[in-house]
Amino acid sequence: MARVAVVGGGAFGTATACVIRRSGHDVVLWAREADVVEDVNTRGVNSVFLAGIPLVPGLRATGDFAEAVAGVAFVVLAVPAQFMRSIASQLRPMLPEGIPVVSCAKGVERESCALMPEVIAEALPASTVAVLSGPALAREIAADLPTGVTLACESAQVGQFLARTIGTPRFRTYLSDDVIGVAIGGAMNNVLGVACGIVEGKKLGQDARATLLTRGLAEMAALGRAKGAKLRTFMGLSGVGDLALTCNDLHARNTSLGVAIGQGQNAHDIIAGRKVVTEGFFSVQAVAALARRLGIEMPISQALDEVLNHDADVDGAINRLLARPYDFEWGMG
Repeated sequence: MARVAVVGGGAFGTATACVIRRSGHDVVLWAREADVVEDVNTRGVNSVFLAGIPLVPGLRATGDFAEAVAGVAFVVLAVPAQFMRSIASQLRPMLPEGIPVVSCAKGVERESCALMPEVIAEALPASTVAVLSGPALAREIAADLPTGVTLACESAQVGQFLARTIGTPRFRTYLSDDVIGVAIGGAMNNVLGVACGIVEGKKLGQDARATLLTRGLAEMAALGRAKGAKLRTFMGLSGVGDLALTCNDLHARNTSLGVAIGQGQNAHDIIAGRKVVTEGFFSVQAVAALARRLGIEMPISQALDEVLNHDADVDGAINRLLARPYDFEWGMG
């Protein structure tokens, strides 16, 4: 039995803690919110972020970093992408050299345009970094419904240990050595979820949503190619698998944001009224900036950035996308 810390008491962190606890391991969940800690420890629920789902017996919570990570075999970081650097930096003096760290955050840091494994490697240079991503809804994995995810780690030995420890027969962990590709898949899925939601909110039809999903996959692959990722990664669970879920679940936080924008609501007002973090909203600016830095065309991501961050009219942005010149589907003959 391993001792594992899950840092982040939101829906996905809590659900991941349930998965690992279900595997028979000693799991401590760190949460910033005192009411979440009390909920988990006294009532076996997280009514703030995962209401209505009973948690796995034996799961414990704390608001103390040192208590959470003492003696752990590895740490799972399930905090919002824009807070990843701060949280990882706070953990640095508490983690012994070599302790693996698994990122579950699907985003890109706004200030640096860095992917989450890049952020963690800078903040925790003595740790082996892994990324967990795929089509996994927090409520479904907490309820022990069948799920498949990708776990990427450059060290085969560490990756196999993490996959065995985290995985269960109903939470299947498929290994990859493409840490960057899996991180890009997660970040881009959230961005494209907002875009697909706008298509739905504008009632542009299923053809348009399928086209956007597919062209979005091409943008994901283009960014991956520029960052040295393996293209086959985007055909897997962390790429097209997650994209299929994100862009078709209209209640998911990123897609539902897009639906509301398409119906005429203001994105900033929606975000201000939410308790949960909508990663796609916060990452799209960095994704568009990274595309410009790398000299690659990502018209969907860039149009979304114009709408969310530069007050562009939604209909105008859609019309500009539709007016783009005809070209080869993959940019080559």
